[in-house]
Amino acid sequence: MPPRLHVDTALAAGSVLALPPAAARHAQVLRLQPGDALTLFDGGGGEWSARIDAMGKREVRAEVLAHRATERELPFAVTIALAMPSADRMDFVVEKATELGVAALVPLLTERSVLRLASERAEKRRAHWQAVAVAACEQCGRNRVPTIHPVTPFAAWLAGSRHAEGAARLLLGWRDATPWPQATAGLAASAAGLTLLSGPEGGLSDSEEDSARAFGFAVVSLGTRVLRADTAPLAALAALALGAGS
Repeated sequence: MPPRLHVDTALAAGSVLALPPAAARHAQVLRLQPGDALTLFDGGGGEWSARIDAMGKREVRAEVLAHRATERELPFAVTIALAMPSADRMDFVVEKATELGVAALVPLLTERSVLRLASERAEKRRAHWQAVAVAACEQCGRNRVPTIHPVTPFAAWLAGSRHAEGAARLLLGWRDATPWPQATAGLAASAAGLTLLSGPEGGLSDSEEDSARAFGFAVVSLGTRVLRADTAPLAALAALALGAGS
């Protein structure tokens, strides 16, 4: 299978372009040579067959060939809003959520958040997590890169969040929770989208959970075991993907 590389510019058949730095480094590490095949995707849908046109120390050029309208997405868009765990664990969540099909991820600051970021440091981490998502797409075959939103305080996100008409809202919690199978029965066939809210270690505070309920979030439980903050949203996303047959 040819290597898959993401480029951040619109692609067109017959064009020859200089690969962006990250993709060029990837091609150099793989020791690709002129004429070698590769697959490019720009995030706009589908993927492009291509071949190396020139390989240099400072520049790698590729010729774009034919477009393939290949999609490997879930049948409905899933946004995960989660209280950030530690930095390494957040990297893991972004990578695995991308592999499992998440459409967007919102890092939240909650009352019990372990990782607390603001200003320039928060933006640097967001850019890093976006790069993690790109790399995960290159590996898993997705052609649409999830959006990693800026770090946002919980209350501000909840008040400013917008949901598509018919989209479902689920909160992973314990208090008066509905079992996952019952809460998600028929979801894959009927939902226009889904926002999945997941708290930090120790969960959301009672006041935060009450606020989420007031904004239409149904509280669901993943079972009797206590899952870590980085495990719970991935378990829920995996269950959704399997239920949707994706």
